[in-house]
This record gives sequence, C-alpha cells and structure tokens, in this order.
Amino acid sequence: MSSTVIVIITLSLLVMFSPFLSRVTKMPVVVVEILLGSLAGYFGFLVETELFKIIAKVGFLYLMFLAGMEVNLKEFGFAKSSLLRRTVLYFAMLYGGALALFLYFDLSAVYLVAFPIFSLGMLMALVKEYGKNQPWLALALNIGIVGELVSIMALTILSGGLEYGYNREFAFTLGGLFAFMIGFVAFFKGIRILFWWYPGLKTLIMPHEDGKDQDVRFSMALMFLMIAVMLYLKIDVVLGAFLAGVFIATYFKHKTELPEKLSSFGFGFLVPIFFIHVGSTLALEAFADPKILMAAFFIASAIIGIRLISSFVAYSGYLGWKNTILFSLSDSMPLTFTVAIATLGYEAAAISHDEYYAFIVASMGSGIFLMILIKILYNFFYPNNGKN
Repeated sequence: MSSTVIVIITLSLLVMFSPFLSRVTKMPVVVVEILLGSLAGYFGFLVETELFKIIAKVGFLYLMFLAGMEVNLKEFGFAKSSLLRRTVLYFAMLYGGALALFLYFDLSAVYLVAFPIFSLGMLMALVKEYGKNQPWLALALNIGIVGELVSIMALTILSGGLEYGYNREFAFTLGGLFAFMIGFVAFFKGIRILFWWYPGLKTLIMPHEDGKDQDVRFSMALMFLMIAVMLYLKIDVVLGAFLAGVFIATYFKHKTELPEKLSSFGFGFLVPIFFIHVGSTLALEAFADPKILMAAFFIASAIIGIRLISSFVAYSGYLGWKNTILFSLSDSMPLTFTVAIATLGYEAAAISHDEYYAFIVASMGSGIFLMILIKILYNFFYPNNGKN
C-alpha cells in the first residue's frame, strides 16, 4: 500500500474520531488532534507527502480566512479611549520586554521577533469552544487581530532581512508590503463608496435566496485570489487569506448564515488536518533531549511571561484578575507563526538545529499545556457557566 493511501486513511480516521476522544478525555479537540498527529507520525502512519503538506497548508490558510471573518472593519476597534490607551501600553510593554530579553541574553534577531509574535490559529479554536462573547476572549481576539497584522509585518521584515540582508532588495520587499497595505485600504474605501451608490450589488454577488451556494463560491474565489496576489508580491500568503475574510465580514453582513456554513466546513475538515499535520512534524525524540527541553522551556516561559506581566499592567483594572489570566494565556499560543519563524531562522543559519527543535517543542508543548490549563482555570473560575 502506498504512503499516500496510508496518509489518506489515517487522516480520515483521525478527523472522524478526534471529537469522540475529546469528549472522553475532556481535553480540547485541538489538543487531541495535535497529540494524535504526533503519535501517528511517530509510528509511521503519517509521512510528509506533498498532498499532506498542501492540504495542511490550505487548512491553515482557511483558518486565517475564518479569523478574518471575525473582523468587521465598520465595527472593529476599541470603543473606549481608555481601552485604546491600555492596548498601546500592552504592546509597548510586550515589545519592550522582548527587547530586554534579546539584549540581556544576547540572542539572535529571531528571538526578538518570536517572543511577542501573535497567531490566531489556537485562539480561533478557543473561540469555537467557548464563544467570542466571553470578555477575556473577545478582547484576546481584538488584540490578536492587531497583533497578527503586526506579526505578519515583522515576519516579512525578518524573512527579507535573513534572505537578502538589509539592502536594496530588502527595501523593495518591505516597500511592497506597505504599498499593498495602503492600496488595500484605498480598495476598501472604494468598495464602500461603490456599495453605497449601488447597494443592489451586494445581493447580486450574494443573493438572499441562493440555491447555488453563490456566497460560498464567491468567498472561496476571493480567498484564493488574495493568496495569488500575495504570492505574486512575495508577501506572506496568510495576510491575503486573513484580509479576504475581513472583506466578507465587512461588506456582506446580510448573509447571516454564511459564517456558520464556512466555519462548519473548516472546523469539520480542513482545520483538523492542519492541526494533525502540526503534531506529525514533531520528532518525539526531541522531548527526551535535556538541552532542547531547557531551551524550549526558556522560549515558552518568555512568551508567556511577558504577556502575563504586560496583561496585568494594562488590563487587570479593565478585566479583573480572573479574566486577565485567561486573556494572557489565550494570547500566549502563537503556534503556527513560531514554527514559521523557527523555519526561517534555521534555513538562514540564524539559529542552530537544536534551537530550531526547541522552538518547535516550545510552541507545540505550550499550546497543548495552555489549552488544557485554560479549560481547567475557566471551569474553576466559572463553574456554573455551563461550558465544560
């Protein structure tokens, strides 16, 4: 039996049975998917075939598309100026803490970008499990959206710097990113004017009565067109998927059932494959190497620590101490972008092989640990909330 057939069969079984195991073990389904992926990879049932990598990548991009659909630019923002000030303070402390660790320990620039990095992948799994009406999770989602945009820019800068050095070609890459962002803002404003003059265009693109799933087709086409634009401009494709979701959420609110339709497909099929793939990429032997474990503990402690300190300084008076703890932990799982940063750093010889594995172990280990810890703390803090 070919490896591709074995991978397809294994993925089908893991996607199907992970919700049952989640209910039995009381662990979040994302944790179960990562653990199952690790075990299946260790025993040789999941190998890194091209098909597996492509589907997992599409799953990740679809997850970022769903994250973008949580953002309506007409409503997004911080309603209170005091909350905006707290957010500025939070990011200032976050990056200040990262800079302090970078200078004190004389680390590679990879660490400076990695410590304050954000990624919405695990956060979206929390939104799926607890709902975005939780005050700590609603704030974490808003902060995560801003943080991810900043992180994408930081990743682009790091990638360009490592690949080209800080020269003219790097300046062109960076200029392309900022030019695209300015162009996208102008495009948004132009579309707003167009829909204001011709409101019927919205229902022409996505009719209220739609027997041909035109809304889904348009959403998928837009996502992949944005990804194609990112590939052409040599910008991280995550940004394209995310902005496509933002566009749908901002201008097609009349399709109230669309987010649920897209989310059900994503979390029922594509997204689980991404998390299973993440688990399968980890060599379990790395957990037995004391040197790697110590480095991973340092990385994870830095990521979590600077967020805990920054969160309590900025938000404890706004959220209360219980929600502040949950908020800081929920924003401390930048799994996918940490892996991306580690890969960039290792390929550019900016970090060693052991450091690369330490980043992978830190991102996956802390993701699993924090998902479980958040569930325990949430049930302890709010035992009568009805979420188990």
